[in-house]
Amino acid sequence: MKKRKEIELDFEIDKLTNSIENVKSRDSFPTEISMLTKAELKNITKKIDWQFNWSNEFKIPEREVYKLTISNNPNIIQGLVSLEVKSDHVYVHLIESAPFNIGKGKTYLGVPGNLVAFACKLSFQRGGEGYVSFLSKTKLIAHYEQTLGAIHFGGHKMVITTESALILMNKYF
Repeated sequence: MKKRKEIELDFEIDKLTNSIENVKSRDSFPTEISMLTKAELKNITKKIDWQFNWSNEFKIPEREVYKLTISNNPNIIQGLVSLEVKSDHVYVHLIESAPFNIGKGKTYLGVPGNLVAFACKLSFQRGGEGYVSFLSKTKLIAHYEQTLGAIHFGGHKMVITTESALILMNKYF
């Protein structure tokens, strides 16, 4: 079987919010995270400016793909995360904000932070004591250390420990 190339993540934590926050009004909206369904994949394509091929990610059996939505508005996906529960931690394969939540004209702040906090929560629920790891692009290592409290483990590997996971979870959940 062909070995999959691991992707170095390059999501930016724009702001750690208590949920997600509208850029213009500064109103905060409660969110929900649930499993992405196969039917929802038709609206998540590169044709409509999603960066990654989420259909491929969805097909990998050991990975779980979750969507972030605003409570009471489950049809508009704010962001996605692909996670793998390992024996002692949760590994983040991909994180992506919806196209309308990227760049200078984004609609909401806090999407990536919310998804990382969920990974920490899942790690606690599945026996990983909040530990989360991922690969980072070199230019964002210091950013993840500052915003997420992640530890640079050498190379591109980043680890969020129990202490930092609790801070993120308390912010979002």
